[in-house]
Amino acid sequence: MKTRVKICGITRLQDAAAAVEYGTDALGFVFYEPSPRHVSIEQAAAICRQLPPFVTTVGLFVNARADLIARAVSQAGIDLLQFHGDESAEFCASHDRPWIRAVRMKPETDLVAAQSEFGAGRGLLLDAYRPGVPGGTGETFDWQRIPPDMASRVVLAGGLEPGNVAQAIGVVRPYAVDVSGGVEAARGIKDPQKIKLFIDEVRRAEKCDPVE
Repeated sequence: MKTRVKICGITRLQDAAAAVEYGTDALGFVFYEPSPRHVSIEQAAAICRQLPPFVTTVGLFVNARADLIARAVSQAGIDLLQFHGDESAEFCASHDRPWIRAVRMKPETDLVAAQSEFGAGRGLLLDAYRPGVPGGTGETFDWQRIPPDMASRVVLAGGLEPGNVAQAIGVVRPYAVDVSGGVEAARGIKDPQKIKLFIDEVRRAEKCDPVE
């Protein structure tokens, strides 16, 4: 099965263009001001207007107000919503857009319970946990914690980069992988060659047997 790729934390048109050229399936825009990868709705809209068909645009939100989400949808044309805060399933579903819920993998996290609570979404994005940081930590977690029967609805994130993404796919076989810092030259600035290498490694991993 093809492993989809999302390049998150896009801040510049040239980075979006490089990701599309090398075969990404989705681009992520961070609408969370404390993040070094934050973009305004106007910045995101300017980039999204230049994208070709069939590239999914994803808006990342952390406890955002409903009016900010509505403006991102209407002005930037965001296709899919990604929630990283304390949002309830009801709130996630209230914006007339498909959505996914990020789950930070604390030691006590129960993925079966999370899947039950947020099952109305398109899937769960699993990220590493660091206190006080809602995402983008650059850290991995124990991929063996993901139940095999859940993998087809998982977007795997957390510390992925060209050197470990093939191994991660071999262990988890997720529906998609999500990378931000692992393909950057600097915070918020992507490295085209790292993007290419990351996607090349994803494609290589698809052809390999799962890791037992």
